[in-house]
Amino acid sequence: MPAKAAAGRGTLRIATWNINSVRLRLPLLSDLVAALDPDVLCLQETKCPDEFFPHEGVEALGFTHRLVRGMKGYNGVAILSKRPILLRGEDPDWCGKGDCRHLGASIDAPGGPIELHNFYIPAGGDIPDREKNLKFGHKLDFVAEATAWSSARPAQRAVMVGDLNIAPLEHDVWSHKQLLDVVSHTPVEVEALGAWQRAGGWHDALRHFVPADQKLYTWWSYRAADWRASDRGRRLDHVWVSPDLAGALSRHVVFKDARGWAKASDHVPVMVELAP
Repeated sequence: MPAKAAAGRGTLRIATWNINSVRLRLPLLSDLVAALDPDVLCLQETKCPDEFFPHEGVEALGFTHRLVRGMKGYNGVAILSKRPILLRGEDPDWCGKGDCRHLGASIDAPGGPIELHNFYIPAGGDIPDREKNLKFGHKLDFVAEATAWSSARPAQRAVMVGDLNIAPLEHDVWSHKQLLDVVSHTPVEVEALGAWQRAGGWHDALRHFVPADQKLYTWWSYRAADWRASDRGRRLDHVWVSPDLAGALSRHVVFKDARGWAKASDHVPVMVELAP
């Protein structure tokens, strides 16, 4: 759908995807656009300095408005939009690291601007102990800062998306008991993410559509010989909306087929559609 037609349909489709290298997987973006036709696409782990971001290829897909914040080799976030967007200039430098894990923007939308935040939370390494693993400590500190930030400014007409690297609910992982001591589903991480969600009054947009007692995954490890057959997934990718937008949620997609693409990311795109 052309950008003009998308902008005029009266709803807003926001997709999020940990692309795991935007330059390597640029050809897959056309498949994503053909399948989901998002108005806004938030990417994480772009692994690309700003000066090398593939603007021309993205422009050809109809994303005439773009914000990028990247670095060489790892991390990196981007917001690609068919609607006008403005960068938020007042958001924090998380943990003082300048490591390209967040972009905040204002999106032109039906009914008025929407505040959009795109996050890539630290994975946290392999050992769930901040004393033995500095990466895990960084993850917890990042979420604690985000919690304090949300507490000071409760969400209004806002959407938050991204790879949060935490699967909070029992059925967000393939085995709750076996993953309790595995980074991404440990009790300390789950509590931290819950505190962040409560602090901002955020509404879990995916669980708005899929009850908490049903399995829901967005990530499958590269280590699985047959990821679809084993189905040992986790829900690491999230969409949260402010309470005033919860009633505007009309549809969601967890695009599982993307995990089977050639040169796939280990995450799949997730999209929500709002009538705001």
